[in-house]
Amino acid sequence: MNSYKNQILSKICYTEFVYERINKKLNKNYKKEEIEIMISTIIKENDGFEFKKIGKNIYITNPLNKIRITINTHSFRIITVDDLNKK
Repeated sequence: MNSYKNQILSKICYTEFVYERINKKLNKNYKKEEIEIMISTIIKENDGFEFKKIGKNIYITNPLNKIRITINTHSFRIITVDDLNKK
C-alpha cells in the first residue's frame, strides 16, 4: 500500500465543499489549511497497514485520531473524513 501512500501525497486535492463536509462530520471549525495539514500528517505517519482499497475509493483509518479518510482512487480527491467515535 506504500504506492498508494506516495501517490496520494503527490496528487491529493480538495474541493471547496469537502472542507465544509469535514468540519460538519467532525463537528469542528477547522480552517482549510488545518484540514490539509491534518490529513497530510495522518497519511505521512500511517505505516500503510490501514490503507484499504474498496471499489473506487481508498480508506485510511487512523485509530489514534479515531477518524477514517475516504479518497477517490482516480482523482485523488478527498471525499470525506468520518469520526469513528460516532459509529
